[in-house]
Amino acid sequence: MSRKSAVVIGHGMVGHRFVEALRARDESDDWSVTVLCEEPLPAYDRVGLSSYVGAWDPKELALAGNDYPDDALVDLRIGRRAATIDRESRKVTTDSGEVVAYDALVMATGSYPFVPPIPGHDRPECFVYRTLDDLDGIRKRADAAGPGAVGVVVGGGLLGLEAANALKLMGMTPHVVEFAPRLMPLQVDEGGGALLANLVTDLGLTVHTGVGTAGITEGPDGISVELSDGSVIEAALLVFSAGVRPQDQLARDAGLEVGERGGIITDLGCRTSDENIYAVGECAAVEGRCYGLVAPGYTTAEIVADRLLGGAAEFPGADLSTKLKLMGVDVASFGDAHAQTPGALEVVLSDAAKGTYAKLVVSDDAKTLLGGILVGDASAYASLRPLVGRELPGDPASLISPAGEKPGAGSLPDDAEVCSCNGVTKGAICGAIADGACDIAQVKSCTNAGTTCGGCLPTIKQLLASSGVVMSKALCEHFEQSRAELFEIVQATDTRTFSALISKYGKGSGCDICKPVVASILASTDSDHILHRNQAGLQDTNDHFLANIQKNGTYSVVPRMPGGECTPEQLIVIGEVARDFGLYTKVTGGQRIDLFGARVEQLPAIWKRLVDAGMESGQAYGKSLRTVKSCVGSTWCRYGVQDSVGMAVDLENRYRGLRSPHKIKFGVSGCARECAEARGKDVGVIATENGWNLYVGGNGGQSPKHAQLLAGGLDDETLVRYIDRYLMFYIRTADRLQRTAPWVDSLEGGLDHLKAVVCEDSLGIAADLEAAMAKHVLGYKDEWAGVLEDPEKLSRFVSFVNAPEEADPTVSFDDTGVRKVPVLMGMPKFAASTSE
Repeated sequence: MSRKSAVVIGHGMVGHRFVEALRARDESDDWSVTVLCEEPLPAYDRVGLSSYVGAWDPKELALAGNDYPDDALVDLRIGRRAATIDRESRKVTTDSGEVVAYDALVMATGSYPFVPPIPGHDRPECFVYRTLDDLDGIRKRADAAGPGAVGVVVGGGLLGLEAANALKLMGMTPHVVEFAPRLMPLQVDEGGGALLANLVTDLGLTVHTGVGTAGITEGPDGISVELSDGSVIEAALLVFSAGVRPQDQLARDAGLEVGERGGIITDLGCRTSDENIYAVGECAAVEGRCYGLVAPGYTTAEIVADRLLGGAAEFPGADLSTKLKLMGVDVASFGDAHAQTPGALEVVLSDAAKGTYAKLVVSDDAKTLLGGILVGDASAYASLRPLVGRELPGDPASLISPAGEKPGAGSLPDDAEVCSCNGVTKGAICGAIADGACDIAQVKSCTNAGTTCGGCLPTIKQLLASSGVVMSKALCEHFEQSRAELFEIVQATDTRTFSALISKYGKGSGCDICKPVVASILASTDSDHILHRNQAGLQDTNDHFLANIQKNGTYSVVPRMPGGECTPEQLIVIGEVARDFGLYTKVTGGQRIDLFGARVEQLPAIWKRLVDAGMESGQAYGKSLRTVKSCVGSTWCRYGVQDSVGMAVDLENRYRGLRSPHKIKFGVSGCARECAEARGKDVGVIATENGWNLYVGGNGGQSPKHAQLLAGGLDDETLVRYIDRYLMFYIRTADRLQRTAPWVDSLEGGLDHLKAVVCEDSLGIAADLEAAMAKHVLGYKDEWAGVLEDPEKLSRFVSFVNAPEEADPTVSFDDTGVRKVPVLMGMPKFAASTSE
């Protein structure tokens, strides 16, 4: 049988999901797929559009596998717009004249923003909020207007508030105009809307509800926006976010049946009026109704994939539940949130002082949950949403009361849908756990649950726990506590020795796991030298000799060069040291110089000369701050907008010597060209004309990850304050040898939680974190300078304790080639390669 051809018009989130679903299920490779993608980029996360702001990196929003690199049966054509459909010959012609034949055509054209016919709506200062190109245009106008310029968003729904948040992240002063009497009128009721308005107003938004936009004219700042009540907002730009309409013009031109209010009419199998054409996502009107959320769109994609492979799947109806965080404010709506069911009762708990609003809609006998609204605190969403349509496990008021008993995931029936985005039930998740999935990552991989919005992750964690999956938090066999718990114990009890800690809170004599961890904790909480008395015996080999051991038993020497700066005099000293001690020199990726081949007994003499020249230990050997990489910034570069070198030097001098669960690297770039690669660092700082953008949780290495935007448009003082909090929170709570990237991912609530802790002081610990960092800065002393002034510490730098004057005779090198290389014991000497 010859292979059949499916053509997909559109490559948004739903179009991509269809391709994935068809290829995953088509075990016999019966179908090849051609995707016509009108946009210049393949599928990206349009739901997370505001996260593009600050990063301005499309790769951050790219959906996994969106270019199908290893699938020869998927032909992705970027920048190809479908111009016509010939239903009779079953061919699609693109705007470039390409003709593609199909056996099945899948319309995934999505929707387009509705722009109300307001006078002046077509002015160049007016934008829509839909694509990356839209955001690039808004950014250009916002940058030209300057910090604090007013931006107006027409539409106070879900997308409108996302757009307002994007303007705020760009440094603008947002105004939101909503014709309805409250914000998010489709999701929240009057009480929830009132609280939401108060909360976002406190965060810097100006809200205008119950008014429309009458006209847009030229104004002193760019435009004057006249409202229906006669008031005028002087603004630099305006963003329309007043809803969307199905992108169905291509279907209309082809003669397909469309709905009275738009959308391509389909049956429950998502088949259109042409038996060879299907429609999915926002362009589809399933039995006459369009759905503007990604979860129902994914369902339609799965249905069409099933149908093409001979299945009979039908659209089961849509879960229109939403949970999101708007400018740090939790909002959730699920089920019959507006109590439209006859006889429905409402149970409301509103606490204006704490900034929370919760409402449950229940049946007339108060036994069945019908829906609900949560504003300010949506932590109960994950446990409540799966109960919609089911009998409540207790009194409705107790389920939303802070002191009430919350239902556990274990009480849910197996057919309860835990992940509404991907239609994953509790039974499917428990089945994956029974088959061996023992953590969140494995459950995601097996079921797709939690891979879209992440709102179901707390429930998944509960299911893992209730299934008997126990993740031990013990540091090692000697301490039942986690590293974070040991940190709190040390800090609370002021314990200063390993022996005191293990005798009271552990057992045995310790091991090479717990000893270095406790040594790091002790160093993080006090300014004692790491080789001070009893602490010296806790260190691993590198820290024991304040240098990185190499493969032949020699050590490397790395002096600190803050921000990559080094004086000519210091360079000369480094060169003389390398020459006199026969060391191999190499410039590192962290913008400093590494000297290789020093024997242990040579280290003090080498460092004596470096310290006398004004240099300090670069701590390349420690789990601590390594480097702060920088570009030359505005001082020299014509593109630079801030002094990146000055900032890098200040940051490195502030955080030098800071001991942590793993190494820490910084990058500071003087403009968006990002020459310092700040987004690949644990802390990344990128200059803008409005100040600094702060990124966190990035790293290179075996599992590289881009850092994520924590806050934007910061002045110097706020930037340093946020970094202080971020680093000390990491040092307090991370696991052993956990880099910042996996640590951020492991936090309950992820980046949103971290933003709340660092930027909003949600835990009330900001002052403590800042004080801890101030204590570190005040107590800093260079570790090698401390060794050189202490005969006891100097005495340990010998190859043989019983023959301190003897050098290790097994250390040898081969320098017959272009570079000096170590020779290992028992290995023949060889000439180094002459090629790079």
